[in-house]
Amino acid sequence: MSSMDSQRRVVSGMRPSGRLHLGHYHGVLKNWVRLQHEYECFFCIVDWHALTTDYESSGEISQNVMSMAVDWLAAGVSPSSATLFIQSQVPEHAELHLLLSMICPLGWLERVPSYKELQQNLQDKNLDTYGFLGYPLLQAADILLYRAGLVPVGADQLPHIEFARDVARRFNHLYGREDDFESKAEAAIRKLGKKTSRLYVSLRKNYQEQGDVEALNTARAVIKEQQTITIGDQERLYGYLEGCGKLLLPEPQALLGEAPKLSGLDGGKMAKSNSNAIYLRDTPTEIEEKIRRMPTDPARVHRSDPGEPTRCPVWQMHLAHSEEAVCQWAEQGCRSAGIGCLECKAPLIDSIKADLAPLQERALDYEQNPDLVRSILAEGAERARDEARETLIDVRQAMGLNYR
Repeated sequence: MSSMDSQRRVVSGMRPSGRLHLGHYHGVLKNWVRLQHEYECFFCIVDWHALTTDYESSGEISQNVMSMAVDWLAAGVSPSSATLFIQSQVPEHAELHLLLSMICPLGWLERVPSYKELQQNLQDKNLDTYGFLGYPLLQAADILLYRAGLVPVGADQLPHIEFARDVARRFNHLYGREDDFESKAEAAIRKLGKKTSRLYVSLRKNYQEQGDVEALNTARAVIKEQQTITIGDQERLYGYLEGCGKLLLPEPQALLGEAPKLSGLDGGKMAKSNSNAIYLRDTPTEIEEKIRRMPTDPARVHRSDPGEPTRCPVWQMHLAHSEEAVCQWAEQGCRSAGIGCLECKAPLIDSIKADLAPLQERALDYEQNPDLVRSILAEGAERARDEARETLIDVRQAMGLNYR
């Protein structure tokens, strides 16, 4: 895959740690549904990552995997528009993780912010394991295996994407310099034909001598259009263009989501561990009971007391689910004490039920046809393996592990 193509490829994953809730829906799944029509997307259920913290209670992982797949499909992630698969069904993830572990400095892993944070937050678990220390490298392998240019993440995951870039950069530095690289690149230029060769040389000169970014982008497009040269020659031409060696693993960039974090029922971050979530497949009765029990602005002790919506988790949910007219009604009614808290919650209950009803209907269809879900994941794994094998052929060859 060329560096130009990598910018059209997106990779993302999710741990199968339990039922999905509204936070996942607004923060991740809606974004995936949009991205699948704009990019080539690979969405992975990362079951090996679940083992890094839950290895002592692994019995639920397979059940969580199937439940997650159903939720993805019901939310609109389509197997005809994206590749959906389970991490452990693509063993190439493990091989690339192993090979990258040979070049990854130990200090890099120990400096990842989430390493110490999770150890402090999960003190009831024994996380003094190699797997837990190395999970950012496994995450990097998940991304680099598909030579993805973009990874949709929240701001808290930015250090992990930077880590993946560092790993790719180190790998390319160690192994991207071929013997006789310049002569092989010059030979690749001659294969372009006289007219295209002259254009490539001119664009390369303009970029390297004048910093002309437009010339760089044009040259990349010219390389991408060539159908008569090998992928290896394409990579040499990309590297030669930018003054480096053969580009083996493109450095991924973060694609920050636009959706804000959805507050939970108590105003904190919505999470299963906080027991403050509305799950995608909660029944209408469960949704109503949860919202009716939600705390509101503590300053509204009496019905006649005016409130402040920004202090109320119900208001945050209105912003995510209710139409603008309802939000204005709720905001004005709260501040003027024109409506009570239960009255304010009523349209929110109706809105969330309406939002989830079509999703739950589709989920029921998939639940009743588990063989279809397994088939979708198996076909996705085959497509993912096809891409992964190509990457590993190049990686093995670069590391001197090519015995054929």
